[in-house]
Amino acid sequence: MKKTLLAEFTAREGAQDEVARLIGDYARIVREEEGNITFDVYTRATAPRAFWIFEVYRDEEAFQAHLNAPYGGPFNAVLAPLIEEDASVLTFLNPLATNP
Repeated sequence: MKKTLLAEFTAREGAQDEVARLIGDYARIVREEEGNITFDVYTRATAPRAFWIFEVYRDEEAFQAHLNAPYGGPFNAVLAPLIEEDASVLTFLNPLATNP
């Protein structure tokens, strides 16, 4: 079963451009992971400092591989002081039976 989630965080005032650069670089790396299907980055139209990342992995094993990738920890360490939350807020999603 695919592992799907939404990661959310808000860039601190004045850090939006740096966060956008960091997440853009990180997205390119994650998209190359064997088990990654989707890693799409968005900002909220009415609040451009609010970032939403829609992620889909082949299965739980692929998601665990993503979590254990050597570049994840350093990325999060650099991101943490640039966002308002303590860390990304993760919401795991399940598909409805009507989805293909």
